[in-house]
Amino acid sequence: MASTISKYDDLIDIRDVIARVEHLRQLHVPGPVDLGEDDSAIDQDDLFAELTELETLLDDLRGNGNGDEKWEGGWYPVILIRDSHFKAYAQELAEDIGGVDPGNARWPCTCIDWDQAARELRMDYSSTEFRGTTYWYR
Repeated sequence: MASTISKYDDLIDIRDVIARVEHLRQLHVPGPVDLGEDDSAIDQDDLFAELTELETLLDDLRGNGNGDEKWEGGWYPVILIRDSHFKAYAQELAEDIGGVDPGNARWPCTCIDWDQAARELRMDYSSTEFRGTTYWYR
């Protein structure tokens, strides 16, 4: 079963959103749905609300960003970055591209204003809202 998507996730992979949408579409039957997990059933209205919310997110992202993931004839950005995680994301990206050495705990690495670095990086990103939380994508 495709896992649920949470507004508390620091990073959301659009492929997980797509998998969840496809899973929810398969469950579209009247009445309670038995998911087979600890004998619980979820009301169809809750599943439909989740499906609608995720499809709205996909509609908002369709054709935006770098278009790294293709689904149902549209291109989507692969990663969504939670606003509160963007500073940490900027630091990780700087390390990944060799801009800073994570093992170097001395000048100038200890002097980088990561808040400013994140603000400047964010200029190349667009935002979307998911469950009242801002996520950034490129």
